[in-house]
Amino acid sequence: MNYREIFAELSNRGRWGEEDQRGTLNYITPAKVKDALALVRSGRVVSIGRDLDTVSGPSNPRPVVHYLLYAAHHPEATMDFVGIAPHGLSVTHLDAVGHVYFEGEMYNGRQAAEEVDRYGMRFGSIEAMAEGVVTRGVFLDVASALGVDYLDPNACIGPKDLEAAEEYWGVEAEAGDAVLVRSGRMVHESGDDPPEPGRRAGLDIDAIRWLHRREVAVYGGDCIERMPSPYPGLELPLHSLGLAGMGLALLDWPDTEALREACSAEGRAEFVLMMAPLRLRGGTGSAVNPLCIF
Repeated sequence: MNYREIFAELSNRGRWGEEDQRGTLNYITPAKVKDALALVRSGRVVSIGRDLDTVSGPSNPRPVVHYLLYAAHHPEATMDFVGIAPHGLSVTHLDAVGHVYFEGEMYNGRQAAEEVDRYGMRFGSIEAMAEGVVTRGVFLDVASALGVDYLDPNACIGPKDLEAAEEYWGVEAEAGDAVLVRSGRMVHESGDDPPEPGRRAGLDIDAIRWLHRREVAVYGGDCIERMPSPYPGLELPLHSLGLAGMGLALLDWPDTEALREACSAEGRAEFVLMMAPLRLRGGTGSAVNPLCIF
């Protein structure tokens, strides 16, 4: 398999100009936002951000640091300090398009060696997403569509699985949408025999092609790429091909169980997705608390 050819096939380099740093968020036009807001019916609002965890664990080797600044003997107010390492397997976060590279190449043809140093990124940082995301969200419950509580951690999710999930709920991913996929990982982790943290079901390369063909603006889910990668020499295919090639807005580790419950209660799997990152100059990503509005 020639990864360079696949990267070129999926590349959005120059599609929105040589200086573009927003990537697939460009699919979300003002008309798309207006159409999405028209989906609000019941007014139900659901958070799909996970709780920030201050306790270290197998999936949380860099826990959130949180402590209070409090004068116990003369209390007039309380302040606190919060330190978050957003990337990893425990924090719901939005990746900057410059977070991961393909053979040293960033989104839109930039070279990481020229754009990144210890002080941050000069191109492709999370600042480019400062206006946030407001668009139609589509929930693809792959586990339920396949009739299981959760996918095997070794499973690769392909286009047929995504389309089975579309059919299951009677929805279809369209240009500018946020696609949120459920593998049932959280159910598996809460059971008596939890899976290894580093072994996870996830998208295969054909599924990444599917996202590109559908012009998906945001991909998120409890499954990113299959881990460990089934592709020798390409450790993080969705990150490398999606971020560096497509400029894909990648939402890691939202709470898909909360979303599943809401969709079941509402009887539909489309909604408004709203989220915005912190405005961190040069940042590689940001913790977020996405909201789904029905």
